[in-house]
Amino acid sequence: MKPKKQHVLPLLLLLCSGMAEALEPISTTIAVSMAAALTGFLASYQNLFYYFHECCRPEWISLNKTGLKVDLDTKLFGQHLASRVVLKAVSGFMTNENPKKPLVLSLHGWTGTGKNFISKLIAENIYKEGMHSSYVHVFTSTLHFPHPSQIDAYKAQLQQWIKGNVTNCERSMFIFDEMDKMHPGLIDSIKPYLEYYDKIDGVSYRKSIFVFLSNAGGESIVQTALEFWKAGRSREDLELKDLETSLSLSVFNNNNSGFFRTNLIDKSLIDFFVPFLPLEYLHVVQCAMAEMKARRLEPDRDVADKVARDLVYFPKSERVFSVKGCKTIESKLDYYT
Repeated sequence: MKPKKQHVLPLLLLLCSGMAEALEPISTTIAVSMAAALTGFLASYQNLFYYFHECCRPEWISLNKTGLKVDLDTKLFGQHLASRVVLKAVSGFMTNENPKKPLVLSLHGWTGTGKNFISKLIAENIYKEGMHSSYVHVFTSTLHFPHPSQIDAYKAQLQQWIKGNVTNCERSMFIFDEMDKMHPGLIDSIKPYLEYYDKIDGVSYRKSIFVFLSNAGGESIVQTALEFWKAGRSREDLELKDLETSLSLSVFNNNNSGFFRTNLIDKSLIDFFVPFLPLEYLHVVQCAMAEMKARRLEPDRDVADKVARDLVYFPKSERVFSVKGCKTIESKLDYYT
């Protein structure tokens, strides 16, 4: 909340006026100078307020493109497609002073492949407070929308939550987790906010970011990755065009995706369907090494190998892809360290 400078200034000027009457005729100039000094003090106070208290201003919300690229290159493993798409999409959006619509990203893949993690990296490189920012909002399907019988109430609440938060700050970020567990059609209730409208009821949503996380479509992604592997092709040869169309169709036709027959897909309001590939043994080792580093432990390759070998892989005979990605690394690491 901004300090109410407009209420303080008249009082200060009134006091200065009274002082001028008492000190006339020699102190009028002094009183005016004091008023100017106090005005400057209040301006400085406001700047200090913005410095210490998170506000919807560039000091608190601005993209660190270099930081995001470094984080994607060094902290996210085995996801060359997701890294490339997210960096270009977020950078282009945040540097556009007049976007035509909000940025809408839909992240898909099996559990433990990095969907939540990359959302965290985006927030940390836009908002000074990262995931703790007042302008980053996370909705979890099973927590916020648990009862199918209350779908109409959820729709109204969701609309009000988004409208209220964007009114407070146009640079808001909304993350919807567990989309595959969301009631079909619920997400359509916010369709107007993702459209190419200038304003809706006086509120512009064009500078907001919406991120949807879902396991739906994971089977389609895994199948494509497996075909590449069987053909002896490197996973780095996979391009977005190899996955995006089949992924969007898979999600659209899956009544457990949260996007079943949704207008968001039908009207092309999702800017990018971002596929997260299944992780291989090497990537699991990298996750374990990174977790040790995050715990300020000396990274130990032998320990990382033990953790990686303890996970379940498929196909069973070749043990190529981790069933749970890096999901259980933390608990496994506790056992081996």
